[in-house]
Amino acid sequence: MSASSTGAPSTLLAAADAGRRTRVRLLIVAMLFAATTINYADRATISIAGPDMAKELGLSPVQMGYVFSAFAWSYVLAQIPGGWLLDRYSVKWVYAAAVALWSAFTLVQGAVGFFTGLTAVVLLFALRLAVGLTEAPVFPANARIVAAWFPTRERGMASAFFNSAQYFATVLFTPLMAWIVHTFGWHHVFTSMGLLGIAFAVLWLRVVDSPKNHPSMNQAERDYIEAGGALLDMDGQSRGRQGDAGRTLRQLLANRMLLGIYVGQYCITVLTYFFLTWFPVYLVKERGLSILQAGFAAVLPALCGFIGGILGGVISDLLLRRGFSLTAARKIPIVGGMLLSMSIIGCNYVQADAVVVGLMALAFFGKGIGALGWAVVADTSPRESGGLSGGLFNTFGNTAGITTPIAIGYIVQSTGSFNGALVFVGLNALVACFCYLVVVGEIRRVELKAH
Repeated sequence: MSASSTGAPSTLLAAADAGRRTRVRLLIVAMLFAATTINYADRATISIAGPDMAKELGLSPVQMGYVFSAFAWSYVLAQIPGGWLLDRYSVKWVYAAAVALWSAFTLVQGAVGFFTGLTAVVLLFALRLAVGLTEAPVFPANARIVAAWFPTRERGMASAFFNSAQYFATVLFTPLMAWIVHTFGWHHVFTSMGLLGIAFAVLWLRVVDSPKNHPSMNQAERDYIEAGGALLDMDGQSRGRQGDAGRTLRQLLANRMLLGIYVGQYCITVLTYFFLTWFPVYLVKERGLSILQAGFAAVLPALCGFIGGILGGVISDLLLRRGFSLTAARKIPIVGGMLLSMSIIGCNYVQADAVVVGLMALAFFGKGIGALGWAVVADTSPRESGGLSGGLFNTFGNTAGITTPIAIGYIVQSTGSFNGALVFVGLNALVACFCYLVVVGEIRRVELKAH
C-alpha cells in the first residue's frame, strides 16, 4: 500500500477524533465562573448592607472603612498558606471546603442584628475576617485549574471569563440584594447568600475533577489540551513533599518580572475594592440616591466591566493567534484597559447622575479589559508550585482590600467629599501601566532552581 493511501485513512481518523472531541473544559470554566460569581457577591454583601447597617449600628466613615477592610486582612494573610494547601492537598476538596466555610460564615452574619453597640461591631468584624480567611485558596485554585485544563492559546479567554464574574456578580446580585435590604432588612442579605454558597459546594464536588481523572472527558480532548500546553493535573507536583515552600517563595520574590506583576495587580485591585466597598455609599452619600436606586445604578458599570473582562480575554488570545508574542498579547489589553479606567476621575467634574454612571461604566469597562492578571499567573507560575505562586500574587493584589477602604474612609472624613478618593483610584491605574510597561519585561514561565 502506498504512502498516500496509508496517510488518507489516518488523516480521516484524526479528523473524526477531533470531531468527537469532548468539551468538558467548557463545563469546568463555567463552574469557575459560577464559583467566582458567588465569591464576589458574598464580598459585596457588606457594601449593599452598609448604609442601613451604619445607620443602625452608628458607624462613622472611618469605622465603616475598617469594617469594609476586615475581609481583606485575613484574606491577604491566608493567601500563602492557602496556596500551600492547594499544592499539598487535592485542589477539588480544598476548593469545596472553602466555598462551604465562607458561605457558612456569611450566613451567620445575618445574626449580628441580634446584638447592639460595640458587641455587634466586633462580631461583624470577626465574621468578615473568617470569610476572608476561608476564601483565600479560591483564586490561586482558579489559576491552577485553568493551567491544567486549557491550552495556552485558550488560557487568556478562560482566565478572563472566570475573572469577569466579579462584575457579573454585581449585575446579577446587586439589584437582588438591594431589593432584599429594602424589603426585608440588611440582615437577610447574608442569610440568603450563605445558603446559596453551601448548595454550590455540594454541586462542585459532583462536577469538577482533574483532566487526567474526569469521567466525562475523552482521550481526544485530553490529547488536544496537553499538546497545547495544559498541565493536565490540577494538583501541584510538590504534593507530599515538605520544606520547600520557603525556598520557592524566596525565588518568586527575587524575580523582577513577578514583582512587577504583583505590584501591578495591587494597583488594579484598588479599583475592584472601591467598587466592592465604597461605590454604593458614594452613590447614596455623594449623589443622593436611595439604596434601591444605588443598587440598580451599579448594574451598568458592572455590566460594562463584565463585557470588558470577556473582551480582554478575546483580544489577548486573538493577538496570540495573529502571531504576537505572549508578552505583547497580555500587556496590550492590560495597559490599554488601565488607561481607559482613569476616566473615573472625570466623575469629579460632572453633575448629572446619568453622566457619573456613564463614566463609571467606562472606567470599569477598561478595568475589565485590563484584568488579565490571572492569565499571566497561569502563564508564569512554576509547574510544581502553581498554588503558592498564585497565593503570593493574590497576597499583593488583595492588600488593596485593606488599604483602599481605609484610605478612602480617611479621605472622605477629612475632606467631606469623594473627589480625592476618585483621584486616588485613578492614579493607581496609572501606576499599574508603569509596572507592566517598565518593570515586567518578557512574560514567561518561571523555572525554579533545585538548590
